[in-house]
Amino acid sequence: MGVPVLGRLDRARQQAVSVSVATGAYALSFGALSTAAGLDLWQTLALSLLVFSGGSQFAFVGVIGAGGTPALAAATSTFLGLRNGFYGVALAPVLRPWSGARAMWGTQITIDESTAVATAQPASDPAARRAGFWWTGVGVYILWNVITVLGALLGQRVGDPATWGLDAAAAAAFLGLVWPRLANRTALIVAATASAVALALTPFTPAGVPVMVAAVVAVIAGWPTPRRRPGMPTAEAEVAP
Repeated sequence: MGVPVLGRLDRARQQAVSVSVATGAYALSFGALSTAAGLDLWQTLALSLLVFSGGSQFAFVGVIGAGGTPALAAATSTFLGLRNGFYGVALAPVLRPWSGARAMWGTQITIDESTAVATAQPASDPAARRAGFWWTGVGVYILWNVITVLGALLGQRVGDPATWGLDAAAAAAFLGLVWPRLANRTALIVAATASAVALALTPFTPAGVPVMVAAVVAVIAGWPTPRRRPGMPTAEAEVAP
């Protein structure tokens, strides 16, 4: 007998709350790192309110903090943010119809976490997928922006970020976001190759360029991967007993 509808919705909401709290905690590092990189409180808050993409935000302040130009920081941040557009394509069949303010708000909260929680729900249960998406997206948005302010205020008072380890916050946050996704050999090889390219370019190129080149390496590696047709078993299903 299947799980009752209310039970599935409750489970999706519980997952959304857990992910929102865990993700929101990253904003403390972002706020502190942003002010340490030279941005003021309002610039830091604007990044969280308008960009609202953790990876892109960390990339932006990381480039600025390393001495890169604002144009290069914006280019790096934008390139990393393009992935959210692909999430929208994947979620469109579940979240239609969008229109007006609902559509604008939905696109703003289409991020890694809201997509992950939505797609973790059964494909046959669009209501649970919608609940997972909206609860996660809104929850992360609220907590991320509130905790960004706290982090920025903290960053204004701690002095040299290296003293507290905040200079490593961006790298640690990126690792935390990427690590759960390195679930198979292909992902590990692509990550290792992109990292090696970035490390090799770091001594010779301006700040931000190694990250962009590494992203291009990852895109090229993933481009020829065939899409799984509906009904085709996943790799996990093929090896399951």
